[in-house]
Amino acid sequence: MEMELTNHTVLITGGTGGIGFACARLFAGEGASVIITGRDHNRGQAAAEATGARFIQADLSDLDSVKSLVRQAGVVDILVNNAASFPGAPTLEQDVAAFQKTFDTNVRGAYFLAAGLVPGMLERGHGCIVNVTSMVASKGVPGASTYSASKAAVESLTRTWAAEFGSHGIRVNSVAPGPTKTEGVAAEWGETNEELGRALPLGRTADPEEIADAVLFLASPRASFITGSTLHADGGGSAI
Repeated sequence: MEMELTNHTVLITGGTGGIGFACARLFAGEGASVIITGRDHNRGQAAAEATGARFIQADLSDLDSVKSLVRQAGVVDILVNNAASFPGAPTLEQDVAAFQKTFDTNVRGAYFLAAGLVPGMLERGHGCIVNVTSMVASKGVPGASTYSASKAAVESLTRTWAAEFGSHGIRVNSVAPGPTKTEGVAAEWGETNEELGRALPLGRTADPEEIADAVLFLASPRASFITGSTLHADGGGSAI
């Protein structure tokens, strides 16, 4: 069986763990040349060795780092905007610095990374962006105000970019995961993440690989007539 993404280069931000790491393994298995980013050099090198990817150290909250990433990445056919900061705090207790970093990473970083890579896609007449958002972008969850607002902004960008770039052969979609079992989320949200999972119609949290499958579908030729959409991979969370 021919691999779907042979001769495609994919850049996955936040690819050293969790959903991003699962995406890197899956995309590599479909023949893509994979680039992953992360802030930690040692963790990035280990993830690159495990997936066969190329690692570029980058901090999406730093615009100079984003510009450097665009230069180093070169030709990118598929961009997966996955890197995210996800602090949990009630609105009245939200730290301003954490609020700023969340929007700098989740919104501004993703925005200007796309703005740096899309011109090359326009020249080639094809490309694909998949933004990893969240169930809480469209669902109220106490303690998730900053994170949810940032991801709602990214879902809005998904629709705008689809409208702006569609006539040039560039598709832009989102995957909105429900609570997912990753080390990063466990460290930040702890048992609350599992509680959210138990409250879903499917009654559990997702494995990162299940979210990666949704990302791969939207990036693949099987989704060739889908753009501007959000795929809710949330165990039924958006249904209740």
